[in-house]
Amino acid sequence: MIQTERLTVRYGTQIAVRDATLSIAEGSIMAVVGPSGCGKSSFLSALNRMTDLVPNAQVTGRILIDGCDIHREVREPAELRRSVGMIFQKPNPFPISIRRNIQLALREHGVRRRPQLDEITERVLRAVGLWEEVKHRLEQSASQLSGGQQQRLCIARALALEPHVLLMDEPCSALDPIAAGHVEDLIRKLRGRYTIVIVTHNLAQARRLADNVAVFWLREGAGEIIEQGPANTIFNSPSDATAAAYLAGTHG
Repeated sequence: MIQTERLTVRYGTQIAVRDATLSIAEGSIMAVVGPSGCGKSSFLSALNRMTDLVPNAQVTGRILIDGCDIHREVREPAELRRSVGMIFQKPNPFPISIRRNIQLALREHGVRRRPQLDEITERVLRAVGLWEEVKHRLEQSASQLSGGQQQRLCIARALALEPHVLLMDEPCSALDPIAAGHVEDLIRKLRGRYTIVIVTHNLAQARRLADNVAVFWLREGAGEIIEQGPANTIFNSPSDATAAAYLAGTHG
């Protein structure tokens, strides 16, 4: 589903990610781990061209999503982001009703009929386990939801556009353990239906969730992938000494 070839991300003269080559299978969960400042979020942002919004950002190399080169064959980044959704570290629901949080983007993409809008709204809220909690207060502001509910609403909002890929940048780090557990359970349920790339500092979470893992590290001032492969292999017998020390908790 996703393939990067010598992906390099620069901000002005600073290289954030250097020569990242990685393949992510369709329907799998890939965890991207590593210490702060090693390019994980920049790598994630490049996958749906969020880097286009950053002044002086430059992306080289190739990014293929479902065989499509997202820089040479996709003219409108907004269309790419419809199929490659992003979930951020801090829940960011719009300051409008729960219903309109789901339906606003749908209307922007041409869905206008109320029955269809309501059907999609219920379907995605059920998918994230929120329907029974909010079905009687859909007109209330999303800001009245708890942090965990807000994050699940943001995931539902992304699912409403029927993406193929979900990018998650530390989706549980701003949540309490119970709310984080609910979001982890949801991510497990989405395995197989979506290709998921999750950046996390929580190695235990990566071990619980991921099919595959990529370890980033800062070398010569730029983030590089120093280890990648099946999660069991990476956690139990990594080949790179730095990665092994980091995953064991003795370095980084």
